[in-house]
Amino acid sequence: MIRHIDDFIDRTTMYRLVLYYLAVLLGLAVVLAPFGLVPVDATQLVFSAVVAMAMCWTVNRIFAAVFETPANTESALITALIIALIMQPVAANDAAGLGGIVCASVWAIAAKFILAVRRKHVFNPAAIGVVLTGVLLAQPPTWWVAGDPVLLPAVLIGGVMVTRKLQRFDLVAMFIAANLLAVAATTPLADLQQAMVETLIHSPLFFLAFAMLTEPLTAPQARWPRLAYAAIVGVLAAPGIHLGSFFLTPELALLVGNAFAWLASPKGRYLLTLQRIEHAANGAYDFVFRPDRPIAFRPGQYLEWTLGVPHTDNRGNRRSFTIASAPTEDDVRLGVKFYPRASAFKRSLAQMQPGDTILASQLAGSFVLPRDPRTKLAFIAGGIGITPFRSMLRYLSDTGETRDIVMLYGNAELDDIAYRDVLNEAERSLGLRTVHVVERGDLSIPGLVPGLIDAELIALEVPDFMERVFYLSGPHAMVSAVSHALRSMGVPRRRIRTDFFPGLA
Repeated sequence: MIRHIDDFIDRTTMYRLVLYYLAVLLGLAVVLAPFGLVPVDATQLVFSAVVAMAMCWTVNRIFAAVFETPANTESALITALIIALIMQPVAANDAAGLGGIVCASVWAIAAKFILAVRRKHVFNPAAIGVVLTGVLLAQPPTWWVAGDPVLLPAVLIGGVMVTRKLQRFDLVAMFIAANLLAVAATTPLADLQQAMVETLIHSPLFFLAFAMLTEPLTAPQARWPRLAYAAIVGVLAAPGIHLGSFFLTPELALLVGNAFAWLASPKGRYLLTLQRIEHAANGAYDFVFRPDRPIAFRPGQYLEWTLGVPHTDNRGNRRSFTIASAPTEDDVRLGVKFYPRASAFKRSLAQMQPGDTILASQLAGSFVLPRDPRTKLAFIAGGIGITPFRSMLRYLSDTGETRDIVMLYGNAELDDIAYRDVLNEAERSLGLRTVHVVERGDLSIPGLVPGLIDAELIALEVPDFMERVFYLSGPHAMVSAVSHALRSMGVPRRRIRTDFFPGLA
């Protein structure tokens, strides 16, 4: 059962998983409401959700056309569902309440485009929408979904799935710890137990953490800014925190954290124009772009790419891909492997022509070279997972910086080997030793090793493996298998680094 859940999480994009999470919470509430198990009316909830989704979808389309940017339908629906889950559901004849739902939806989507710097929105859309509705229309959110103990198990289970997908357990843990500490510091000792129960069962704590705090576009991606962001929001979201007579609300606390995140993170989105497409290997291509301004990144980091997909499928129009080029190159490379029955995103990518554009943002990733050049390294790549290593090796070749590196590169067939030119140059200029591991085909060619990368092969080709730091990049199954093999060989977990993309399925 656990394996099936893990497989589902791995196959689903982050945005689609969040959408499923919120939709399940809404559906559960609709089913349970007639039995009096949740504090809302089912008909009103459905009506409010439909209004919010219709408004968010429509306004998102309008603003996307005006600003000439891809319309991300998933993002708009996620915002709508959050609004429906935290604003009090209303009846069709409740003009004031209906106005609150409509305005929260309109203002949330508008803020994505208007309150943006270099095409990147600063504040969580749902949070800014409900804050404005509360201040201007006296229709604040009630956070009804977060305060209901019947829905709490679903909030927790779905939230853990989202957090696992994002690999942001440190963010959520810091937020919860900071919030509980703030509650403890502002509560009389006699009331502390009751305050903790209220916080853990009847407060927005978990829904805010899982559904809104983790939103990648408004949260820092680097570790220490991310933890500081979580601590700031956690403390300010505690009910006892106030400035004079002004008490902060969870949504206001999140906006303050968003402002900090914007200050602490790379600013804005990049507009990249396609220059050419190069064949990298069997079914793999490099899309070479010219950015509208220089991108300061470290070799091995990734960007989130957003493409205008006319008819998107259930995987959406965003992907996280490693930057295959090096910081020393003028152009930005995106290395992609195409498979049969490709997603709508990849089909649209394949149809791009020179002069077409794509948006990129959320520069992040800790899969980078160690700062100490004396650290002995072992790169293990599978298929197109070689892209971060291409970036690193090209950077080292261009700068003349030598490091002790052994590479094991696994592919299904000989024709799947990508970036031969960069590997050959690294062998000449850096002394890189590359071991090509191929599953099938003509295996009589000297230098090829048949089979798969496993513990036996690693021990044979990298006899000093206990002295090296291992970098693993490739398909999820391959990375998991090799990581397990290394751990069985006694390699400490701290010496195994794996590539990670938060939105990738």
